Amino acid sequence: MNGQERRSEIRKLLESDPEKIRAMDLAKRFSVSRQIIVGDVALLKVEGVPVVSTPRGYYLKREGAEPSGYREILVCCHDRARTGEELSLIVSLGGIVHNVSVEHEVYGMLTGNLEIETMEDVRAFIQKMEGDRFVLLSALSGGIHSHLIETKDRAHMEKIKGALGKAGFLYRREEL
Repeated sequence: MNGQERRSEIRKLLESDPEKIRAMDLAKRFSVSRQIIVGDVALLKVEGVPVVSTPRGYYLKREGAEPSGYREILVCCHDRARTGEELSLIVSLGGIVHNVSVEHEVYGMLTGNLEIETMEDVRAFIQKMEGDRFVLLSALSGGIHSHLIETKDRAHMEKIKGALGKAGFLYRREEL
């Protein structure tokens, strides 16, 4: 199977499966390296295929998939050790953590897709993060980062903001 055929098959899999598909699983299926799959997905994106990359795999952004709730960007600050606590707090209060962004002095805004919706998603992210092998984006900015959070309504967002503030996660300008 050549690269073009493999990319066509990857696209078909993503179109037919609503679940996230890990690069490693695709690599095994097609008997290639994970790096080949990462390159294939990058080429699919260039072709306009709306592939979303998350820590738990790839999925296709569905046409007309507009947010159904209330969204807000919250700026937080904490060290690596409190990442699980922060994410757990947001999810336990009904929030979805769509991404994390940091401001980098050379590259500008860097954003990573998270799509953390459940406590299982939090556990999987923390498990992947454990060990010194992976550097969090927030390490590039002294712990300051932002999240795009979605809740079913504004009242739930206010509960999350209140809890994050009480736990010391919300970034305040006066902390400088």
